[in-house]
Amino acid sequence: MGDAAEEDALRFLLKQGLRLLMRNYRTPGRGGGEIDLIMHAADGTTVFVEVRKRASTSHGGAAASVGGVKQRRIVFAARHYLMRLREPPPCRFDVVVVEPDGVQWLQAAFDAS
Repeated sequence: MGDAAEEDALRFLLKQGLRLLMRNYRTPGRGGGEIDLIMHAADGTTVFVEVRKRASTSHGGAAASVGGVKQRRIVFAARHYLMRLREPPPCRFDVVVVEPDGVQWLQAAFDAS
């Protein structure tokens, strides 16, 4: 189910003009983080994307499941990814929600603070 949701999210984002940089970026070791999709926007922004899929919208739906702990792990992984670059680009953290009624793109869903 998760792989299919990532495929749906990727197709959606590509249609919106973003370019794929990397899929399933993981930090080494235990306790690190993972980023489902790292995308490049036309304005030069690097977009770290968390993809969520839920069978129903009860309990707040998929977007509500990206809580503080998950956000911190994504931010940790993003910082790890950015350390490899000579000059970090502008960045943002998006969530793409895949639910029975379609795909929803939550741009700048959270920040690194």
